[in-house]
Amino acid sequence: MGKVRTAMVKRTARKLISMYPSLFTENFESNKEIVRKLVDIPSKRVQNRIAGYITRLVKINKRKSTVAA
Repeated sequence: MGKVRTAMVKRTARKLISMYPSLFTENFESNKEIVRKLVDIPSKRVQNRIAGYITRLVKINKRKSTVAA
């Protein structure tokens, strides 16, 4: 079974990627810092979940673009 993420985490991550596509990379640590600067979420755990989901989405998008090319 896979990991379950809340709709708020997914919605926020997708919105951030659509607004700032060039800021995010495949590196979780750098994504974590960017999320901390862009979003005002008091919970460190939720920030990390958003950054982790963004990292996953970036990796998936990179794989899709290399396969399609």
